Amino acid sequence: VQLVESGGGLVQAGDSLRLSCAVSGRIFATYAVGWFRQAPGKDREFVGAIRWSGSSPSYADSVKDRFTISRDNAENILYLQMNSLKPEDTAVYYCAADLNGFRRLSRQSHEYDFWGQGTQVTVSS
Repeated sequence: VQLVESGGGLVQAGDSLRLSCAVSGRIFATYAVGWFRQAPGKDREFVGAIRWSGSSPSYADSVKDRFTISRDNAENILYLQMNSLKPEDTAVYYCAADLNGFRRLSRQSHEYDFWGQGTQVTVSS
């Protein structure tokens, strides 16, 4: 499984941005795909996740009601719509795939098996 993120950039506080994650290789409905982020000097942080089959997504409290995960199964693309962005959302954003998503919708980065290279999101105040 390969994942490639895109869509990052520099925006102002209050703006919106949509990240994409193109997924290639053999992906099954039992997989879970998630978004994580890492700010300089901080640990990688869970943002949200969804099963590829389309279960209700799970979000971190810090982004709930502002960020939305969706996916286009026909194109094998995962999206992260980010609204009302704040300077504290500044980070490198990664998408990841968990092969055991049928058992869990994990918030732990170490439980994800495949990772993209990341895309930088910078929110200015």
